[in-house]
Amino acid sequence: MKKRVGVLALQGDVREHCYAIQKSGALDSLVRRPDDLKSIDALILPGGESTTIGKLLHIFSLFEPLKEAIKAGLPVFGTCAGMILLAKEILDGSSDQDSLAAMDITVRRNAFGRQVDSFESELDLRSIEAGLVTAIFIRAPWIEKYSADVEVIASVQSSSGTHPVLARQGRLLAASFHPEIVLGDRYGVHEYFINKVAS
Repeated sequence: MKKRVGVLALQGDVREHCYAIQKSGALDSLVRRPDDLKSIDALILPGGESTTIGKLLHIFSLFEPLKEAIKAGLPVFGTCAGMILLAKEILDGSSDQDSLAAMDITVRRNAFGRQVDSFESELDLRSIEAGLVTAIFIRAPWIEKYSADVEVIASVQSSSGTHPVLARQGRLLAASFHPEIVLGDRYGVHEYFINKVAS
């Protein structure tokens, strides 16, 4: 039976993630209300604006139900803003920045710079059977600190050092980049999340 993977559909790259889910052999589902969490096997928190998404989670009464679902074992993949939402600590966030505090990582918001500093970088993801991936970074965060329970899958270099950009902790996966934007038609990171992390 195919997995049903939800995409938080409050703001961000919703349509692109839905397409990636379909191409990865699963069923996509939009998540806008607490009841939507009951019908999915896994969830993607898309890119967008992390502060706005956090506020919308409260407005739509999703914040606490989502935290409880994650505690109960719901597999979640956070990309860009979604990574920030999963982090236990956020650096350079706004004063009212909220997070789900689910993953034992410290994330620096907009770490690679502003929109004009967006870039591409080739990542070697053969360790998760995703091959070589051209990753798109748009106002991207990076992981500044992480616990021993967190597995770093990929990192990139910057003028300030080496920074993790893809990491897993149990049933949680977080990416600084946008894996829903690919060159070609293979969504290796989504396949890894659906077939391995969410299995």
